[in-house]
Amino acid sequence: MGMVNDLAHHFLEAVDQAAIASAAWRGKGEKNKADEAAVEAMRSTFDNVPFDGRVAIGEGERDEAPMLWIGEPLGNMQGVVGAACIDIAVDPLECTNNCASNSPNSIAVLAAAPRGALLHAPDCYMDKIAAGPELAGHISLEGDVTYNIEQAASILDKPVSEVRIVALDRERHADLFREIRSVGADLHLMGDGDVSGAIWAARPDGPFDLLMGIGAAPEGVISATALRGLGGVFEGRLVFRSPEEEKRAEKMVDDDLTRLWTANDLCKSDDAIFAASGVCDGYLPGVIVEDSQIKTFAELIDVESGKVSRHDRIHQL
Repeated sequence: MGMVNDLAHHFLEAVDQAAIASAAWRGKGEKNKADEAAVEAMRSTFDNVPFDGRVAIGEGERDEAPMLWIGEPLGNMQGVVGAACIDIAVDPLECTNNCASNSPNSIAVLAAAPRGALLHAPDCYMDKIAAGPELAGHISLEGDVTYNIEQAASILDKPVSEVRIVALDRERHADLFREIRSVGADLHLMGDGDVSGAIWAARPDGPFDLLMGIGAAPEGVISATALRGLGGVFEGRLVFRSPEEEKRAEKMVDDDLTRLWTANDLCKSDDAIFAASGVCDGYLPGVIVEDSQIKTFAELIDVESGKVSRHDRIHQL
């Protein structure tokens, strides 16, 4: 068992506390307040973790975020000789809009790996494809949409019309949707939450066969960590919205702006953990608040062993 796995219960507590804090804002139309609550709860949890931690992916640059900013030190063993040096990629509240409207799939999520193992993904878009282990070696962003759908149909031994594809419902995907529909595949649209979508696509019993389309690059690193543990396929390529965004990315990825990133590129270590806790029902059940207690529903994926474990916990008020 690696040093990251040894701290798994702390990472579980971090996502649970973020979920509890943001759940108080479900359905109130205040996505920023829900996000702030999640960030504060997750950040305070890290104060008690016995490690030399660092935020690899977080809420933005230091001058943009009051806490969980990129590069922020975490844990109570900063600079201690022999302390576990670990990088964290966090999204304390994925799907802020869904939390604000109390819609499905809002989660608190993080990935953890040894120092330097997680790509410091720039805050830009990433074109992504994700699927389960059966499609490893058979699909790729190097191929076009039709090729990947036909490959999936052939390997999964089903007609193209039954290949289930999930994508974010965005105007930027107009051409993608047109091609998927022209091939005749079964397209499902999500408002937000392509981390959940990638995990669903990677599970043998999941509701989808493929995740396609452009989402946020930082979430791509978190998804890649989960799919590395699940043995699934994940590839991504950076997409830029402006010259300024591209220039900033050059400094973060060593000018390698057109590279095709695999799950093993984005998370370079087997000693890694993915942790998520449900805020609103969806990929995971949402937080349940009762008279004297709060119930949370989390999942851990241990990359090294591939073990997926559910953690339904009760927190006393």
